[in-house]
Amino acid sequence: MTPTSELPMTPAADPASQPLVDDRTRRIITRVFRLVEDVIFVGLGVLLAGCALYLLGAAAVTFAQDIAAKTFGGRGVVELIEQLLLILLVVEILYTVQVSFREHTLAPEPFLLIGLIAGVRRVLVITAELAEKRNQSEEPFKFLMIELGVLTVLIVALVASVMMLRMRPSAAGGLSRG
Repeated sequence: MTPTSELPMTPAADPASQPLVDDRTRRIITRVFRLVEDVIFVGLGVLLAGCALYLLGAAAVTFAQDIAAKTFGGRGVVELIEQLLLILLVVEILYTVQVSFREHTLAPEPFLLIGLIAGVRRVLVITAELAEKRNQSEEPFKFLMIELGVLTVLIVALVASVMMLRMRPSAAGGLSRG
């Protein structure tokens, strides 16, 4: 009789080659995870839609009050545009959640658009603050100008990225909203 260490190992006898979970269990676990993922995406979608509707209603009420009081102008216009861009940002995030729910994949273009909207929104806020900071002191004005420059570079890079994704021949590049 040969000692055990000299016996050839068969694949069935090798414990390292045996999967910890069989295929049926793996399919069940995958289905459960997909269900949990879907529930989370639906919850996110409902909350984001609620936020967008609330923000839209609040912006409409503020706009109507400013028009009725004849105080709409200057800073009010900038604040309204900032609120509308925030709503657009939330809607774009909602779209990203919807695409992720439908496709079960993460597409890069919606995230780039979210970054683009956020960058434009911040540029708008900075330009509104520049008039106030310019008259106070040079230091805050200098920092805002640096931030504006960095945001400009970021926006150009995001636009270039979106354009490259849309020019890509594969269908995974740009997602159309049709």
